[in-house]
Amino acid sequence: MLLLLLCLVHLGQAQAQRKTKAYFPPASNWEQRRPEAMGMNPAALQEAVQYAIANESKAPRDLRDAHYQSAFGREPFGYPIGPMKERGAPTGLIIKNGYIVAQWGEPQRVDLTFSVAKSFVSTMVGLAHQHGLIRSLDDKVAPYMAPIITFNPWNTPANKADELGQQDVIELFDTEHNRLINWDHLLRQTSDWEGTLWGKPDWADRPQGPATEWRTRPRNAPGSVYKYNDTRVNVLALAIMNVWRRPLPQVLKERIMDPIGASSSWRWTGYENSWVVMDGVPMQAVSGGSHWGGGLFISALDQARFGYLTLRGGQWNGKQLIAPGWLKLARTPTPAQPTYGFMNYFLNTDRKLYPSAPATAFAHLGAGANIVYVDQENDLVIVARWIEDKAMDGLIQRVLKSLGK
Repeated sequence: MLLLLLCLVHLGQAQAQRKTKAYFPPASNWEQRRPEAMGMNPAALQEAVQYAIANESKAPRDLRDAHYQSAFGREPFGYPIGPMKERGAPTGLIIKNGYIVAQWGEPQRVDLTFSVAKSFVSTMVGLAHQHGLIRSLDDKVAPYMAPIITFNPWNTPANKADELGQQDVIELFDTEHNRLINWDHLLRQTSDWEGTLWGKPDWADRPQGPATEWRTRPRNAPGSVYKYNDTRVNVLALAIMNVWRRPLPQVLKERIMDPIGASSSWRWTGYENSWVVMDGVPMQAVSGGSHWGGGLFISALDQARFGYLTLRGGQWNGKQLIAPGWLKLARTPTPAQPTYGFMNYFLNTDRKLYPSAPATAFAHLGAGANIVYVDQENDLVIVARWIEDKAMDGLIQRVLKSLGK
């Protein structure tokens, strides 16, 4: 009798473990479940989907036209230098407990994801830290850097004398101010890095104050002031490629995208002039967004896989791909901007970003808008593409309503 009772106890424990074990979608197949099976109201969920479709971005679908109609296109040196493509219709997915419960638009279509790419840049830094290539995030970045040699065989001047006085290499951290910058400053967009990279001066990105002071203002001490700035994001992308000594798309594919079963359709690009030579090999430095074209071309399904990886604490089907400690740091508020962690983890601190969502929720955000919303309290991921920014809280509100919340 005792043996029988023990067997029943073990059987019950095994059944409970099977019930609570997280689902991870295999490559090329993501299981769908009816909303009712996940405790969701189908009508309320459909209302959320229709709301997302009805609140499509008002910007043109031709992203080059959209660029020139936006503030970006009117910035100094604001012209695109990377590829763009016409975007698709409003698209999205709702993932509950790991299963697709709703989708709309074209989830397999590959489009630019704009600044969601920054979350992939910071992941490259996290993996370097995880593997000991970066000892501490408080380390100054300058000692990790070698001189960076640009690669431009298509524009070699006929007269070398024309290049007298010009530098042959890029020194990212060779000024008194830049030598004070550490990895944490770059990750949190508080570095105030000064300089020009790929023809884009730091001051020309979202310029503030009088134009007469753009190039002469005093620099802020690193860590003291938050400023969202794509030139500085590209500095971090180039710096971490210098640490890996490999193109970042190769590292991302090997260490993240292949293990989570992402498709083969995503591509991460840089600019037409962002080529360097490293260890005798030409490499393109990628951009951390699509402010000037280029960046990450990816489907909503692959966005959702990355979002689901961060929902599950960097673990995928028993393998810890991103260290939990790194994700904890990524979600730690930046003192100078409490709703921002590492790029591009937007935090719901004090529920300021999304009043309808839990304060613990976060999102990977990009223009468009491209939004990967991650809610661990409700075991929920929402991907919404080409939705008005101001409509996102309404979408979250309607999805949570379908859960009875």
